[in-house]
Amino acid sequence: MTDRSVLVVLFDGVQSLDVTGPVEVFTGAGKVTGGRGGYPLRTAALGTAPVRTTSGLTLVPDATLAEAPTPHTLLVPGGQGTRRPDPALIAWLRENGPRAERLVSVCTGALLLAEAGLLDGRRATTHWAVCGHFARTYPRVEVDPDPVYVRDGHIATSAGVTAGIDLALALVEEDHGRDIALTVARHLVVFLRRPGNQAQFSTQLAAQTAHREPLREVQQWVTEHPDGDLSVEALAGRARLSPRHFARAFQAETGTTPGRYVDGVRLEHARRLLEDTADGVEEVSRASGYGTPEAMRRAFLKALGAGPAEYRRRFRTAAPHAKPSVPGS
Repeated sequence: MTDRSVLVVLFDGVQSLDVTGPVEVFTGAGKVTGGRGGYPLRTAALGTAPVRTTSGLTLVPDATLAEAPTPHTLLVPGGQGTRRPDPALIAWLRENGPRAERLVSVCTGALLLAEAGLLDGRRATTHWAVCGHFARTYPRVEVDPDPVYVRDGHIATSAGVTAGIDLALALVEEDHGRDIALTVARHLVVFLRRPGNQAQFSTQLAAQTAHREPLREVQQWVTEHPDGDLSVEALAGRARLSPRHFARAFQAETGTTPGRYVDGVRLEHARRLLEDTADGVEEVSRASGYGTPEAMRRAFLKALGAGPAEYRRRFRTAAPHAKPSVPGS
């Protein structure tokens, strides 16, 4: 199939960004390739009436599901409407989902695929907040609550909301290579992609945001200066607190200790440099605040079970189209 047509399923209670995020990525790819690598895109619902999204916006489907031709990529978004799905929608997915060359869900759209029996015996993910419910309700699905997205054969499921953009970019990269996907990402002002095996929570999201402004400022400073002096004494000085008071207040308000927070930020920063740049291990270790390659190697082995060089190798093996970006390119 020359054209990788995309059909987006609409229903009342759909999450608008689950729809528009991937649509912008696929549309952008068509523009970047001058139409040669386009994704003819249509939306469809059970009926022709506009559907109301969870945010109150209304979307008008291009066609009914009954009249829509089988697409190359069938995309099923999530939203509150997945809680009590229309049986007719589930029946349509059960019949037509297997016909698509690629079956993709965003956020809780995975629940619709599971309800239709399309994820039985497969590994899948969804928004972290409903992974427990997902696993209990559909025991035949291997639910992985951690990744941003999961590929299992021709089926891809993604985590919450913006993860749909990550997955769409990964599909564009798979179809057209890293340069096209990178151009689309730059136009959307997002990272090229978070790798599918990256945790849904970044360090900053996993930790709570502190209530007090001085502590919030410290959190932001740590994120922006992983190579700085991030000792408890130095951070306490920035918050204008004694080290003991700072450590107690930080843990009480963020749910983690200053040391663990710093460790997470540095690890995340180092991972991103290894994934997205050609910087050597020694350069990455300095930029991420480890000081020496050996210190970074110990941190990687403890957290990830692999040293930095092995982590980079595995990442590139898992993402065969990926190649180091060149600074300034």
